[in-house]
Amino acid sequence: MRLDGAASVSVLSRQIGSRENPTTRDDSSRYWRESCDGWCEVAESETPGHGPALKRVIGPGLLLLFIVGDILGAGIYAVTGQMTAQVGGIAWLPFVLAFGVATLTAFSYLELVTKFPQAAGAALYTHKAFGLHIVTFLVAFAVICSGVTSASTSSSVVAGNLLAGLDETFGRENGLGWFDVPDGGTAELLVAVGFIVVLALINLRGVGESVKFNVVLTLVEILALAIVIGIGFAAAARGSGDGDIRNLVIFEDPNDKGWFLAITVATTIAFFAMVGFEDSVNMVEETKNPERIFPRTMLSGLGIACLTYVLVVVAVVAVLPVDYDSGDEGILLHVVRVGAPSLPIDEIFPYLTVFAVANTALINMLMASRLLYGLGRQGVLPPILGAVLPRRRSPWVAIVFSTALAVGLIVVVDRFAQSSMVAALSGTTGLLLLVVFAVVNIACLVLKRKPGRGFFVAPTWIPVVGAAVCLFLVGPWARTSEQMIQYRIAAGMIGIGVVLWVITYALRRRAHESTGFTDVESLGDDR
Repeated sequence: MRLDGAASVSVLSRQIGSRENPTTRDDSSRYWRESCDGWCEVAESETPGHGPALKRVIGPGLLLLFIVGDILGAGIYAVTGQMTAQVGGIAWLPFVLAFGVATLTAFSYLELVTKFPQAAGAALYTHKAFGLHIVTFLVAFAVICSGVTSASTSSSVVAGNLLAGLDETFGRENGLGWFDVPDGGTAELLVAVGFIVVLALINLRGVGESVKFNVVLTLVEILALAIVIGIGFAAAARGSGDGDIRNLVIFEDPNDKGWFLAITVATTIAFFAMVGFEDSVNMVEETKNPERIFPRTMLSGLGIACLTYVLVVVAVVAVLPVDYDSGDEGILLHVVRVGAPSLPIDEIFPYLTVFAVANTALINMLMASRLLYGLGRQGVLPPILGAVLPRRRSPWVAIVFSTALAVGLIVVVDRFAQSSMVAALSGTTGLLLLVVFAVVNIACLVLKRKPGRGFFVAPTWIPVVGAAVCLFLVGPWARTSEQMIQYRIAAGMIGIGVVLWVITYALRRRAHESTGFTDVESLGDDR
């Protein structure tokens, strides 16, 4: 899962060269020329009413890489084991269905972003469609919460894999015998919290170099999944491993929900792995010939991600029995261990996972802090959230607040969740974004009746079906009893935002100041 409201490349590229002056674009242009290495071009253009501006024109190769990188990430590591536990070897089917849901909503996003190409994303579309400040705020804060829950999910995945990697490398039993690597819930909790704190420090320092770093980590993500797929297919060809490729058509229903509801539950789980496409639409103004290549490239990116996930499930089923319990380390690590026991790949793979998932978490915490900063700057939330460090221009109060929210979330969920932390938090992320996507689909329908420029128009039936399916997947029938905690987590986080909004509203009303958004279009822009 990546950030909504401002694409990773858009937000990060605006920060390049901004540590001394956040409005300077020349350094950003120079960086892109040096780092794109032929993938993209940079040209200057005039922005009416704003003087000279830099127009970054991204080629199809880099665009596809970023779209695939936006979707791939913590999701596949977090949910694959959950899905096989829900439906058995047919776990590839929920990925395909989640791809279908994501594609429907992607059509709505493509239409809306060509009409309103600003970085505010879902909040802007909601405001343009309904004009209700409270609804706009709820959508914006739901996006913030989804970023925090996604980063918290990533922190748990990082903790499990980092401890497993350290044990393989340095542990007394499996590694060099240097020391005993702690395991269990307490150790993973401490590592997860520590990881979130490290992300905050990186965020405070500034992320000007993260555009190139994002590309590198995207390649690491692809490499790690390619290793899993390769090992799985090799095991299937040799007939080794403990799995059976024939299990791909075997449906299991341990919760006795029936095939329809069981597949529905698994689809809501898989949906966490398909989000991220919504961020990429915000690169439309930076894309060369967007009318021709952007919709095609975005939908191709979704298809590549779906195919990758299906191949990963095939690898899992080929190597492991469908009832395999991987614990908190993640099922993909066990595919590597069981499928290639004679190779030292299992010593390296946990670290590849850490780097791949860390990229997701960093971008999500970046998004959450920037949107909090935007809400504070516009007076919708306490203005102190708009405070920045004098030299680095990092929104330090928003970073501290989002970090505290993530740490508190990790501790509370670890204490009260009946299921694993990863299952509870990834499911909550999916729940929040399903609500946001339903609103975006409805907004697309409303805005079809209003004139506006745009080079992509989705057929009317697509947002209708998209909204209906998203709302269906939000319902309690799409969750097991253990997953009902998702509603409490989401409600608690949204409740924090509503309390802050009410306090800010009351104080501004008493001071006879504006109580709504002053410029929704700039909400996702951290300049």
